[in-house]
Amino acid sequence: MPNTASPNALPKTVTWAGALVTLQGLVAAGFAIVAVIRGATGHDQSVTNGYGFAAWVAILGGAVLAAGIALLTGRRWGRAIAVVAQLLLLPVAWSLLTDSHQVPLGIVLGVVVLGALGCLFSAPTSRWMAAEYGAYADEVSPEEGRPDETEEPRDK
Repeated sequence: MPNTASPNALPKTVTWAGALVTLQGLVAAGFAIVAVIRGATGHDQSVTNGYGFAAWVAILGGAVLAAGIALLTGRRWGRAIAVVAQLLLLPVAWSLLTDSHQVPLGIVLGVVVLGALGCLFSAPTSRWMAAEYGAYADEVSPEEGRPDETEEPRDK
């Protein structure tokens, strides 16, 4: 059952990634709330529609928040959404560093994104993900191991 929670064997890297991704989702929710408030108070909407922006950010931020919570609770499906979100945020961090001249924000976002990606692709996280499918030989004793069909049986 791939969607079962496994908090007992949860590596620290998954917990850290979950915390960073949850933080990103909460920040996105905050942006959505601010956009709704700005739209409701009549701020200039000639460039963007505050309600449309709020809906877009709420949907994407909600998915990121759900992925972060999923990782924190040991659900493996959260990793896929988290990885995609981080890969989409990398160019945003680069844009903040260069074109937007928002260097401090770009540095903070870049560090968070690279930290989350590092945790999501670390060896403990990969083993945790693959353990659901029995992919690692570390978990199989030599007596239970399946020999490769192309190899000759070993003599003891």
